[in-house]
Amino acid sequence: MAGRLRRLLGGVAFRQQKWKSSVSTQAKMPPCDFVPAKYESYPYERMQKIREQNIAPSLRTYYKKPLLLHQGHMQWLFDHEGRRYLDLFAGIVTVSVGHCHPKVTMATQKQMARLWHTTNIYMYPAIHEYAEKLTSLFPDPLKVVYLTNSGSEANDLAMFMARLHTRNFDIISLRQCYQMFFVVHGEAAIVEILQCKLFENAAVPKGVNGAVQYPRNFLKEAYQLIRERGGLCISDEVQTGFGRTGSHFWGFQTHGVVPDIVTLAKGIGNGFPMGAVVTTKEIASSLAQNLHFNTFGGNPLACVVGAAVLDAIEEDGLQKNSEDVGTYMLLKLAKLRDKYEIVGDVRGKGLMIGVEMVTDKDSRCPLPAEQISQIWEDCKDMGVLIGRGGLYSQTFRIKPPMCITKRDVNFAVEVFCTALQKHVERAAAT
Repeated sequence: MAGRLRRLLGGVAFRQQKWKSSVSTQAKMPPCDFVPAKYESYPYERMQKIREQNIAPSLRTYYKKPLLLHQGHMQWLFDHEGRRYLDLFAGIVTVSVGHCHPKVTMATQKQMARLWHTTNIYMYPAIHEYAEKLTSLFPDPLKVVYLTNSGSEANDLAMFMARLHTRNFDIISLRQCYQMFFVVHGEAAIVEILQCKLFENAAVPKGVNGAVQYPRNFLKEAYQLIRERGGLCISDEVQTGFGRTGSHFWGFQTHGVVPDIVTLAKGIGNGFPMGAVVTTKEIASSLAQNLHFNTFGGNPLACVVGAAVLDAIEEDGLQKNSEDVGTYMLLKLAKLRDKYEIVGDVRGKGLMIGVEMVTDKDSRCPLPAEQISQIWEDCKDMGVLIGRGGLYSQTFRIKPPMCITKRDVNFAVEVFCTALQKHVERAAAT
């Protein structure tokens, strides 16, 4: 009996030792001295039931077992059980300076105690201070701003404004594109432009399609084509703006062009719902001839948040950090591209990175969705949250808060490497 017990205990000890050994090889998450508050809301199961019964089904969740997130701090998120995750997707490229950034939080709380809302039919300091601060970051003649509640509203307004100004109706955009619109006149002009050799191999730009960059001189030539035909050029900086690309504050600056209209959102408020349209005085005057009013756009609270975000970007050196840490991450990920056949491409600029997954580098066929999903799930289980994009959802989107560090990158790349290795082992076993 005693011998049998010793053998049994020895087996348990062996299994524990084996489990500890496998865990010890897992990537070690960087330390964080922030302690989240205790979760005190509904149990997970009740949240799931409410989701099924009361929230529109079109609002889909990520992962087989959706995360119930409870709190955030800079580049970190915490779920209802206190587990910590490195956020590499930033609320879909929205948290620019960090979750609950202290400077933004303090400015917001101070303004909430003073004045939340009064429409822009009255003057109040915040909108004027913010308009001056924001437009100072744009080249001439982009010096007039119209504040909105979201990027979708900003893009709708930009197209409306362009149509009023040009008296043209037609829009040219690229599929899966968040970043470029052209307003031109008539079907003949559209056909002429699209048949131009410039557009034959036009790469879809950065954003939801997986951080694909424009070919060299594409925008310069495209702008010239459009303007020669009486059109306007609109640059959507919802994802590329506010220093995320590293080398420049706005994405269009990397291509040596100046748009006629620029739309902003997401990182503009670090998660606060706001957006903006920046244009010339001449184009903005076209809108003044029509009744167009926004109840909440440019409210005192939003303007204070926006100004605090701009201050945080400058004071924390986040544009430079995006360039340095983004380049560091691209080089680390490029090594995985060289090592694994299923990593078809690693691309991007600054902290806008796409990792395209393929069956093999010769065919470049998208890796099947279920295989990509398992790699995605493995990353989450090891504490790293990333996005998905691309025409076939075959590209991992890495666009973290701009406060991320090189130490965080080391952890994230190690996790991603482990997930890729697990995929290889699963494939070999089938």
